[in-house]
Amino acid sequence: MSPIAGVPSPSGTRPSEVDRSVPISLVDAVALGVRDNRDIRAAFLDRAVQRFRLRAAEQRFAPRLDILADVFREDVGGIVTSQASVGGTGSLLLPSGARIGFVWDRRQRLDRRGDSDVATLAVTQPLLRGGGFAVNRAPLRIARLQDSIERLALRNTLAEGISRIAFAYRSLQQAQEQVRLGELALARTAELIATNRALIDAGRMAAADIVQSEADQANQQVALHQVRQQRNSAQLALLEQLALDPATNIIAADPIAAEQVPIDTQRAIEIARTGRMDLLAQQRAVQQAQEGLRLARNQRLWDLSLVATATRSAGRDPFGPFPTLNDNRVGLQLAIPLGDPAPKLAVIEADTSLRTAELRLEALDQSVETQVRDAAQRVEAAWSQVEAARRFKALSARAVEIARDKLAAGRSSNFEVLSLQDALRTAEIQELTSMISYLDALTSFDLQIGATLESWKIEWSGE
Repeated sequence: MSPIAGVPSPSGTRPSEVDRSVPISLVDAVALGVRDNRDIRAAFLDRAVQRFRLRAAEQRFAPRLDILADVFREDVGGIVTSQASVGGTGSLLLPSGARIGFVWDRRQRLDRRGDSDVATLAVTQPLLRGGGFAVNRAPLRIARLQDSIERLALRNTLAEGISRIAFAYRSLQQAQEQVRLGELALARTAELIATNRALIDAGRMAAADIVQSEADQANQQVALHQVRQQRNSAQLALLEQLALDPATNIIAADPIAAEQVPIDTQRAIEIARTGRMDLLAQQRAVQQAQEGLRLARNQRLWDLSLVATATRSAGRDPFGPFPTLNDNRVGLQLAIPLGDPAPKLAVIEADTSLRTAELRLEALDQSVETQVRDAAQRVEAAWSQVEAARRFKALSARAVEIARDKLAAGRSSNFEVLSLQDALRTAEIQELTSMISYLDALTSFDLQIGATLESWKIEWSGE
């Protein structure tokens, strides 16, 4: 099998440099990503199912009704009859735990030889197990807490998606700037080569000395090809985040500007404790565990219920109507489970789940503080690097100017100028890298304190 490494990639697999460029700002990229990013769209699709699941759970105390009707003909021992029936069952659960049931059955013989009508109403009010407003509302509270957790998860997905878009956008900015700096360095070297040739023609420089400059030019051309490929890769990464055609020649239009943002670490920790999605979700998980323990403890009680039923039956046959009969009952019903360890096991498991959830909340709370402090320190360190890189670049640029003037006056060597230009190129890359790192650190800091949506002024409640 022949290798495929030598086969050139199709032109449509990467953004084309000859295509019309499509400039885009970071704000527009985020807006486009929030609308079209596939991970975010999938999360919103899941949210529609989650909302319906909550609505279904909120129907816990809604009445239920089933209606059944049939018409049939039967032949039993040569006796053929035709009969129709209609009936229904209904039930209603009250917040107190009382359950109201209704059963109605009416049968009609189509040959008019007789019919029957039976209706039963039953009311059961648990007094121990299954009784009480707190116990019967617990499943609804658990469902609402779960819905709140799912809303937080969607907010987190949205925040992480915005952060990924910002990171991808800045990677493209960095790659574009690296291409510009590479071209600028190449132009400086070309200018130096022109100066070298003038000095050689004037007899002030040996012809062999120009080889250093030409070798440096060739090396910079190789580096320029590499950074151009990095730019293509950064374009594709951003296009993937925005769900755009991979052949789009997208350009990051925003200038790279880093300005210091003061960080109040203590205030940031307070914001994180009220805005971090994972911390808020764990708080709701603790509440869910509390409700689960309430239900488990209730299931260990005896089943003592107040029961009342009322039945009315009537009908007729070919010889006359049946008398209407009413059967009414009221009483207590007691069921005592013996020898079943399952209820006690459920309590132990629910209690363990609650304690585990509380421990996770404590650990997460401490972890949040640690992560916020670390993120704040990273922001401050990144800004210090920006300041140092800017000083390094300014001094390197000044050193190159002085060396070039000396070279023109014959008081400096070509090797010294090349070394200083290499140092300037390194300083420019360091300044660029430090600014991008600082901006990315601010984005990560917003994500750590749960303020990404607020920073981007995105208002969304999760409904």
